[in-house]
Amino acid sequence: MNDMTERSNLSLMGQVAIVTGGGTGIGKSIATEFTKAGADVVIAGRRDNVLQLAAEELSSYGRRVIPIQTDVSKRKDVEHLIERTVSELGSVDILVNNAANGGSGPSLLDSDESRWDEILDTNLKSVYLCCRAVSPIMKARERGNIINVSSVASLRPDGGCRIYGIAKAGVNFLTRGLAQDLAPIGIRVNAIAPGAVRTDMLTVDVGDAPENWEQLAEWIPMRRVGDPVDIGAVALFLASEAGSYITGQTITVDGGLIP
Repeated sequence: MNDMTERSNLSLMGQVAIVTGGGTGIGKSIATEFTKAGADVVIAGRRDNVLQLAAEELSSYGRRVIPIQTDVSKRKDVEHLIERTVSELGSVDILVNNAANGGSGPSLLDSDESRWDEILDTNLKSVYLCCRAVSPIMKARERGNIINVSSVASLRPDGGCRIYGIAKAGVNFLTRGLAQDLAPIGIRVNAIAPGAVRTDMLTVDVGDAPENWEQLAEWIPMRRVGDPVDIGAVALFLASEAGSYITGQTITVDGGLIP
């Protein structure tokens, strides 16, 4: 196999991945792409019943899929997640920080301190905690891959100064800084900034009526709302050897919404 073929390889065979918020939506799609590419996957989230159902479905691809109930905004929960992953699967090659809370989120001026804490803890502090917990494992092996799921809300403050966008902007900054720190020892760190993607979180804002989704699509240059697999495919690219020369980037996947 020549060098070019190796670098175009999307296989994750033999690797171990953790996907937070992995029971539904974008996280589940990322976990699906990873298992189909040969990785064993731990899916983490707060709702154990959702994780169990997702794990049963994903196991059909012939890889080990372990659901671990986790509140990623809590340090002890995160430490347990990493420790159990290493105990059961041997190591951690890929970490995807996908857990999110808040959708578009309230305006800074229309919220209170408790809501600020809730959104920042789930969307930003969790990324810090997970990266901090997994980095010693990756550093010891001198390889690893971290993918943070951000949002186009971090790139343009439409509708005012919203707490969700502030948190995701922090994720972008964390991604760039951590990538610089870890690149010399073979660890890559990137972020994906999805636009409008058909998930339960967006449904809360849009509603179930088809005409509402059609109206939303009119704002998007590609004239469609994204599907979770659109994000899963980019995550697979970044996690694989095909993306081996990419680090410190926030890749926008939004159908052209942000020019």
